[in-house]
Amino acid sequence: MNEKDLKILAKKIKVWGHELGFQQVGITNTELTEDSDHLRKWLDNNYHGDMEYMSNHADLRADPKKLMPKTLSVISLTMNYLPPEVETVKLLDHPDLAYISRYAVGRDYHKLIRKRIKKLSEKIMQYGYKNSFRPFVDSAPVLERALAQKSGLGWIGKNTMLINTSKGSWFFLGELFTSLNLPTDEPINKNHCGTCTACLDICPTKAFVGPNQLDARKCISYLTIEHKGSIPEPLRKKIGNRVFGCDDCQLICPWNKFAKPTDEKDFSPRYNIDKIKLVDLFTWTQEEFNKKTLGSPIKRIGYERWLRNLAIGLGNGIKSSSIIEVLKSRLGVSNLVDEHIKWAIKSQRNQTN
Repeated sequence: MNEKDLKILAKKIKVWGHELGFQQVGITNTELTEDSDHLRKWLDNNYHGDMEYMSNHADLRADPKKLMPKTLSVISLTMNYLPPEVETVKLLDHPDLAYISRYAVGRDYHKLIRKRIKKLSEKIMQYGYKNSFRPFVDSAPVLERALAQKSGLGWIGKNTMLINTSKGSWFFLGELFTSLNLPTDEPINKNHCGTCTACLDICPTKAFVGPNQLDARKCISYLTIEHKGSIPEPLRKKIGNRVFGCDDCQLICPWNKFAKPTDEKDFSPRYNIDKIKLVDLFTWTQEEFNKKTLGSPIKRIGYERWLRNLAIGLGNGIKSSSIIEVLKSRLGVSNLVDEHIKWAIKSQRNQTN
């Protein structure tokens, strides 16, 4: 295959990507030396907390060819996920309601996006290229934001998110590794954050130790999703009503005024979870949790951590004797849940409102 044919193919790949529901499609090579150095320094500082999979597979993240031999090109894609009808900022002002990170109010994105990327690889093969292909969607050791930045899809902002001047940051990322030696797109080397530090300043737990430096051990998304144990007591009040993830550093980002809502029905809220009371979620039985989180990103944390997070939210809520009784009703689920319920009851009793 000659250079001209590959240029034609690259253009077709972008057209096919848009037809499959992706908003952006970019192509880059596998060189990640600078980003790999940044990752290693981050790991050396133990900013990854107990996410051992980050350190265990650091070499694979640093070199896409180790993840899939013969990889020459990476096709990066974005898909918007913010439903048009979902409230964002105002929900944080209602302590009786649960704030669920906006990416998790609908169905799990992994399968949907992986299927679309697989269809893209099939279109390429049907066009006559029988090369190697492998799709990835946030489930393997891939430096996806670095690859997307190199593909020209945005820049990595001070909040460590990939940001685009016309699309903000409310989108998922996916990749297609291939042995095709495709022409690459120009990376976005300019950081358009400028002097803005809104994302760093608003973080409730002060998890940013500096621009592009996130200490996950203080991050609410890490604490409520990745962390399996007890949430440090000094951070519990700061979590507020955020019971699954945190979007503060995106909510405040000025570039997100340009974000486009999604057309994907699978990303629309299920069971009114985007505007539901903490106490209603806390009274879900194990069976209700299993049923209502089936196919949802929330399911991965399990019932125990779900109750742990909700107990903190209730403890931070408006003082109520009925809330205290509901908290007491869940005592005995596990030592982890009990610890957070007892803290929540004490917090409720100490409320002055």
